[in-house]
Amino acid sequence: MNSAEQASHAENSDRPQPPDPSVRPDEVLVEVVGCAAQDAHAVFSALRESFASDRAADDVPTEINGASATVWTATVDVTDLHGQAAPRRLTAPVTVDLQGGYWAVNRIRESLTHAFAVRVVGTAAGDQEEEVQLRLENR
Repeated sequence: MNSAEQASHAENSDRPQPPDPSVRPDEVLVEVVGCAAQDAHAVFSALRESFASDRAADDVPTEINGASATVWTATVDVTDLHGQAAPRRLTAPVTVDLQGGYWAVNRIRESLTHAFAVRVVGTAAGDQEEEVQLRLENR
């Protein structure tokens, strides 16, 4: 990069960038990883109690025989809070990965604290969104 390109790059990097149209600031991709199907259902039920989700109440996760690692996913819209989730029981600790805008991911994390004991075990930050890995356990 020559000096004119460097100056232009530095000038443009200070300007706010337009939002990525593929990122919805009010939606979070939720992945429940490597747990029993009933635990995944408990997590999705708690989320559905608080927010709109693309997983219907009768969409119960099922285990696939012989699968080494199962990942269940849902997209949750955090625009409207329907209420606080009641505490849920898990058979074992559950790992949940969240991906979305900062405000939306934080809203999911806070909501889950009503149903489970929540611990942040990892984060990756971007300009407009973040990924957060949570460990959920019984309260």
